[in-house]
Amino acid sequence: MLANTLVGAAVAPGVFASVPAAAQSAGPADPDILNFALNLEYLEAEYYLRGVTGQGLPAEATTGTGTQGSVTGGRRVPFERGRVPGFFEEIARDELNHVLFLRQALGSAAVAEPAIDLMNSFNLAGQAAGLGEGFDPFADENSFLLGAYIFEDVGVTAYAGAAAFIQNKAFLTAAAQILAVEAYHAGEIRTRVLQQGLAQESILISKLRAAASGADDDQGVILDGRPNIVPTDQNALAFTRTPQQVLNIVYLGGPSANNGFFPNKVNGAIA
Repeated sequence: MLANTLVGAAVAPGVFASVPAAAQSAGPADPDILNFALNLEYLEAEYYLRGVTGQGLPAEATTGTGTQGSVTGGRRVPFERGRVPGFFEEIARDELNHVLFLRQALGSAAVAEPAIDLMNSFNLAGQAAGLGEGFDPFADENSFLLGAYIFEDVGVTAYAGAAAFIQNKAFLTAAAQILAVEAYHAGEIRTRVLQQGLAQESILISKLRAAASGADDDQGVILDGRPNIVPTDQNALAFTRTPQQVLNIVYLGGPSANNGFFPNKVNGAIA
């Protein structure tokens, strides 16, 4: 029901439906990459849907291979003026549709939604970044913005980094299309963070993500005293991250840590 009320979301036929079986088998790692992306989309969808509507993904959109988990934390945000900003509703729709699209594309190979922690993970991330104890992204609108900031840039770098590993052109095209949407989201969130006077918080979060990834691959919304809505390297290219670097961030320190947003790790071959 949620999919219908929020999105009217009948998913258009996936691009993979027309790819011959022989072509799909040419890149055996591609389904693993898409399932890795699906885990991240589960996380983003649950975050935005719960913050915007108070409800998570519909049950039929969480089944699949691997161990299915539950979601801890997350609730409707008491937005200013009592109304959900339209851009948050739009992002929630997009993330839901990304989940549905990837699940349709993967078919029976789609992984189930793993256990997701939207409470303790943010507390730990907030403390580590220097935002103080008990950071709760669902407490108010600005906190929800900062929680979104944590996710969006990671999604962009994950899809950009995955491009080098994808063999099938149809898979690559679809991943590029999702990457473009995630980049639009990130740009919007970064703009709002700057407008709301949360630049210093963004710098702290970016430093934490860079430290977790082990590379100089992150920037806050202010750089060298100027607005920095589009984080890039010296060639004005978006940063990329390997799957391991992404996992180091979402696990809040790597697979040997407490596993952060995914208490039992993600599902699939890349975990």
